[in-house]
Amino acid sequence: MAAKSTKRGKATRPPRPASSRGAAQAAAASPLRKRRHRIRRSLAVLSRKRSLYSTRRLVEAVKQRGHRPLVLDTLRCNLVIANSGPRMIYRGVELRGLDVAVPRIGASITAYGLAVVNHLEMMGVPVCNAAQGISRSRDKLRCLQLLSRAGLLIPRTVMAHDRSNLARLVEEVGGLPAIIKLIRGTQGVGVMIASTLAEVQTILDTFWDLGQEIVLQELIKESQGRDVRALVVGDRVVGAMRRQAKKGEFRSNIHRGGAGTVIQLSPPYEQAAVRAAQLIGLEVAGVDMLESSDGPKIMEINSSPGFEGLERATGLDVAGAIVDHALGFAERQRGRPLQRGLA
Repeated sequence: MAAKSTKRGKATRPPRPASSRGAAQAAAASPLRKRRHRIRRSLAVLSRKRSLYSTRRLVEAVKQRGHRPLVLDTLRCNLVIANSGPRMIYRGVELRGLDVAVPRIGASITAYGLAVVNHLEMMGVPVCNAAQGISRSRDKLRCLQLLSRAGLLIPRTVMAHDRSNLARLVEEVGGLPAIIKLIRGTQGVGVMIASTLAEVQTILDTFWDLGQEIVLQELIKESQGRDVRALVVGDRVVGAMRRQAKKGEFRSNIHRGGAGTVIQLSPPYEQAAVRAAQLIGLEVAGVDMLESSDGPKIMEINSSPGFEGLERATGLDVAGAIVDHALGFAERQRGRPLQRGLA
């Protein structure tokens, strides 16, 4: 259609039909022309109790970001295996549409918790920590084997079932006093100190007779009853504390009455913590390190670290950091973008 000329010789567009003008005006007025709807995701927290501090804070962080939180009691997750594919039933309803899961698996339910995490992975749900990483972290010996092979410093450690020549085993960990640990203990449970060979023999005999696996470990004397807990999320440390054992106690765990002080990690400690978590295969981890004269020695790694003390002491939004990382992790796993707000 030719353009219509005006008296000044300028060309103007022909008038558009009324229906076209209305559509254009509606499009211009619509906020969708400039903004896209937020994609609302479902993030599941695997936890036995909704009332636990870490679980509550994760739920709050998910809501603050405009997404949908679900708290799933791990032991109420029923796993269905069929030729048509894996499915999960929760309180009589089939679970569908989960975008990402954050497991908070307690040590007492490790076996079933790992089965649930494995099942979610089989269903194609990104899980921010995978079953393999959780399993490795729960087995103290396997965890130390992997860290040592990669060149990270660890306390000298011995695992044995031979009750003869105990003096040689003690010598291998630097002599007495020495630390004795259950392979699968947590929060300081099953950790003892022995100052004589007779004590070592009695403790080992007791555990072995009960069918428990134990390790004998070097006591880092210069640590003086303290350790460092670094909370790793992805490829960074979001916060760290130095934990000091209470008087008369050598275990620095907060659950054992230890006191925590917020610290800024030096680069060697920060790098060791991040590398340790990545080697074990954890996206979120509490890495416990001893301050030795040789540098940071990795003691153990927690795949479901508590962060109440760290948040209260620093004001940091640790829960928010975990949720943001989980959503980003899901985005990378699925290969589709997540809109964290209106853009």
